[in-house]
Amino acid sequence: MNSAEKCLYLRCNTNKIAKMEHNINRIKVVLVDKCKTNKWLAEQLGVAPTTVSKWCTNAAQPPLETLMHIARLLEVQVDDLLRFEELPAISEQ
Repeated sequence: MNSAEKCLYLRCNTNKIAKMEHNINRIKVVLVDKCKTNKWLAEQLGVAPTTVSKWCTNAAQPPLETLMHIARLLEVQVDDLLRFEELPAISEQ
């Protein structure tokens, strides 16, 4: 499978990714949209691929500074990487 075919395949499966419950970040979805891989992001950030994998599956969240760096690398706004509707509501006291 060449890179264009892989990118198309990943885009077709974006809906599956987007339907996962309690996704706070959209890192994986944006990586797919930009035809980038977890490995590429890990190399750019100097972190282990398993770390990026945890972020992409929402098993862990990157620090804010790292999230800002990810946005810059992917040429998106930080809020494009977040799902604010998935955050718990803040109740007034």
